[in-house]
Amino acid sequence: MIRSSLAALAAIVAMVPTCTYAQSQPDTVATAQGKVLLQTDKSWNGNSYTHYPTGRPELTMLKLTIAPHTALPWHTHPFPNAAYILSGTLTIRDKESGKTKVVHAGEAFAETVDDIHRGESGDEPVVLIVTYAGTPGVPTSIPAKGQQAEY
Repeated sequence: MIRSSLAALAAIVAMVPTCTYAQSQPDTVATAQGKVLLQTDKSWNGNSYTHYPTGRPELTMLKLTIAPHTALPWHTHPFPNAAYILSGTLTIRDKESGKTKVVHAGEAFAETVDDIHRGESGDEPVVLIVTYAGTPGVPTSIPAKGQQAEY
């Protein structure tokens, strides 16, 4: 009898750490992993962002596809925005300074505010996602004088 009681007690003691461990685990075991793609207070050409527009915030997300060997019209953006290249290679060109930046698939960049610029594709189409932090009623892209709309 003592032997069976000791065996039962040993079995219970052996289970205690397992039960304590199981109770301390969260209900779910899957977790999200985040990777910062872009975090900046400046646009790709080095100009600092100075303010957000006033008014009620409105976020706009746009999927833009640019055909091969295409130069977009010269344009500006009235508020900060950022883009992520899904496929292709985009060359961004600042009209006034002549600065350029080449951005490849899997890379993000911060657009300029109020600087005239354009994107140019290479041999492949460029597909990108652009997110604008604007306000209702204000266009996300403004054509430069004499230029057509970007999209």
